[in-house]
Amino acid sequence: MKKFPNAFVIILSVILFAWILTFIIPKGNYQREINTENNRTIVVPNSYEQRNAPHLSAFDALLAIPKGIAGRADLIVLILLLGGCFYVIEKTGALNQGLNQLILALKGREVFALAIITLLFLTAGFTIALQEEAIAMTPILLLFGRTLGYNTSTIIGASYGSAVVGAAFSPFNPFGVLLAQKEAEVELLSGTEFRLVFLLIAAIVWTMYILRYASKHRVEKSALELEVIKLTTRSKIILTLLALTFGLVTYGLIVLEWGFNEMSACFFGLGILSGLIAHFGFNKTTEIYVDGFREMVFACVIIGLANSISIILSEGSIVDTIIYGLFSPLKNVSPSVSAILMMFSHSILHFPIPSYSGQAILTMPILTPLADLIGLSRQVCVLAYQYGTIMMDVIVPTNGALMAVLALGGIKYNNWIKFIIKPTVILLVIAAIAILIAVQIGYE
Repeated sequence: MKKFPNAFVIILSVILFAWILTFIIPKGNYQREINTENNRTIVVPNSYEQRNAPHLSAFDALLAIPKGIAGRADLIVLILLLGGCFYVIEKTGALNQGLNQLILALKGREVFALAIITLLFLTAGFTIALQEEAIAMTPILLLFGRTLGYNTSTIIGASYGSAVVGAAFSPFNPFGVLLAQKEAEVELLSGTEFRLVFLLIAAIVWTMYILRYASKHRVEKSALELEVIKLTTRSKIILTLLALTFGLVTYGLIVLEWGFNEMSACFFGLGILSGLIAHFGFNKTTEIYVDGFREMVFACVIIGLANSISIILSEGSIVDTIIYGLFSPLKNVSPSVSAILMMFSHSILHFPIPSYSGQAILTMPILTPLADLIGLSRQVCVLAYQYGTIMMDVIVPTNGALMAVLALGGIKYNNWIKFIIKPTVILLVIAAIAILIAVQIGYE
């Protein structure tokens, strides 16, 4: 059997496939206008029409690659600075000492440790929609996992996977649910109680699956199992600052509407300060920081390449055609069937549109009038979007964050699919049940 392609080859193959699709799928577009209330471009419902447009050349497809990388500059800066920050902290010895103490405290209670990791990332997912931020934490999490006897799939599932599950079932994901509710002209944070019930169900099922898988796939504990070293005063200060920075960033995201740049500034400051506290001096601290950049470069390139796919489909004028083809037939079936098909259509659409916030902006103005027409509440329309779209972030190879995490963990995409497909299907079934119940009770 030939060696399965790595993340770089997979993304390049999808870029080529996207370019080929621009010659096959008819070109077309919806009309768009500016919403004067929020100065946002919105799609005009029922305005789709096919049009003639020149095909993208091979050079246009190549040009999409630097455009894609440049278009994710703020995220790439965050990953570089966050990665550099963690690398500096690791070199201070604070992380190893902290892990040492944690492992000693959890000795014989590895299942409890794994459950805590899963719960923390579920919480981060449903509160601040953490996803890309997990990239820089992956090497440390894998190190921690190996010392407890857990394989790479288990740890990435418990961290990145949990964050996605939390975001998918969240009642107040700011980049998913709230944005979709705003686009659908639904009261913000409405329907929270119903979503919380199914968030709890999904979280329990997911956690049980992770723990069950982990128990069946234990690996030999890493040799890092560590001599007994007490935390030094400097290490305590550095780890305290790390915890405070995470608290500050969480507050900024929720209350102050921070973006990637504000997060980057916080972690850059933490990295420099940690090096100085460890008495590295400015020269050594910055040199170590640059070494941390090198560790993250491959992940950053993957993020940019994934963005290139959306650019090709958009410049090739076929994104709106894909949306029209997926959702137009829904008006011909009953509301219950339409709602389920809407969820799965969103799942399919997430392959060419890996940004779920972008997908909400594109689809909600089109789907809400359709929902009104077929007797489906707009709240159910949002529900179908959030479950079908966000949950696919653990599967779609066009999601740069997923491919970057897998690359850092050294997991082949085909092996990841073998691990993740079963729990994903189970959670999508739970989501479908939630949608059917929502339709029956007139969920508003």
